[in-house]
Amino acid sequence: MTTFTPTTPAETLAAVSWAVSEEAPLEIVGHGSKRGLGRSVQAANTLDLSRLSGGTLYEPGGLVMSAQAGTPLAEIEALLAANNQELAFEPMDYAHLHGAAPGRGTIGGVFSCNLSGPRRLKAGAARDHILGVEIVTGRGDIVKSGGRVVKNVTGYDLSKLMCGAYGTLGALTQVTFKVLPRAETEETFVLRGLSDADAAAVMATAMGSSADVSSAAHLPETVCGKVADGALSGEAATALRLEGFGPSVAARRDTLHRLFPAGRIDVLDEATSRKLWRDIRDCASFAGAETPAWGVSLPPMRGPAYVMDLRMQTAAGAFYDWQGGLVWLAMLDGPQAETVRGLVARHGGGHATLGRASSSIRNATPPFHPQPPALAALSKRLKEEFDPKGMLNPGRLMAGV
Repeated sequence: MTTFTPTTPAETLAAVSWAVSEEAPLEIVGHGSKRGLGRSVQAANTLDLSRLSGGTLYEPGGLVMSAQAGTPLAEIEALLAANNQELAFEPMDYAHLHGAAPGRGTIGGVFSCNLSGPRRLKAGAARDHILGVEIVTGRGDIVKSGGRVVKNVTGYDLSKLMCGAYGTLGALTQVTFKVLPRAETEETFVLRGLSDADAAAVMATAMGSSADVSSAAHLPETVCGKVADGALSGEAATALRLEGFGPSVAARRDTLHRLFPAGRIDVLDEATSRKLWRDIRDCASFAGAETPAWGVSLPPMRGPAYVMDLRMQTAAGAFYDWQGGLVWLAMLDGPQAETVRGLVARHGGGHATLGRASSSIRNATPPFHPQPPALAALSKRLKEEFDPKGMLNPGRLMAGV
């Protein structure tokens, strides 16, 4: 077993070239914080990019940053916060879900896994913010794509293609991405005691209103006490986040009061609101357990009916993010992949990703939703184009690829 720890793109190229010439597959890691996502990599050798670290460009006025792939995400977020800026797509930290120390992710891992958080509906995912990449392909080449401005391209949009590839097409060495101003303040408008179905209707109304809600989530009673240091303990909570300048947030809060005049309403201050949405983002309510956890993407209004049908067949905890379009499940009776995915097809289509499970379960149960035949064939052709010998993270996304 060999572990490579390059500090430059040239050293990364040398490591990949060795792997290609020796036909010795590589597992690509940063700090290993997302090793629990996807299948276990079928490789005896490791390409550790954690020392490929540091920012290479930051223009606050131009809202653009470049950094080497192994740069800690916490380091980037601290620098942005000092300039009142942020990654608007607020990438998830899988530490809570995987029982690891938080804050260990890297910026390369964020884009490789195409992460996003509760602001997904408004800000998009990581791939919507990437501007350029530098990668080492499985052919033993250094390839650069994109730049410091948004522009149209022909052929592959290589930058976006790397997002969600989980290192199977190339080893990221540098990324360039958009940053945005951080909201002056925020608060969360919370309606209490709603059923899952009523909450779905409320979230749809709020997101379609002039209140400019940036995030919407519903937490059943069993989940409420496990987030925001217990600030929502008690009844179910339907949370609507408002961000911006103080007077604007206050005016939009009044809009929500007029839209939803009945029932118990709480308003969380800025500090509590930020803590709540971090906990929702990081699936903190499912922390400290080893039960399999799924992230299920569905049409937002179908989430409650999906969960009800699922509970008719197996025991599961659940909460709703992305206006109900993302349902997080904690499965108490095993992964139940056929049940989870079979019901997705019956409720409008979507996909189900196994976000937490033991390595044996992840190798026996495809963690990512099976692709339609045409799309699977395209994925295989892309793998053959960028990594013809299958040396980079083999088997991470699916067996044999």
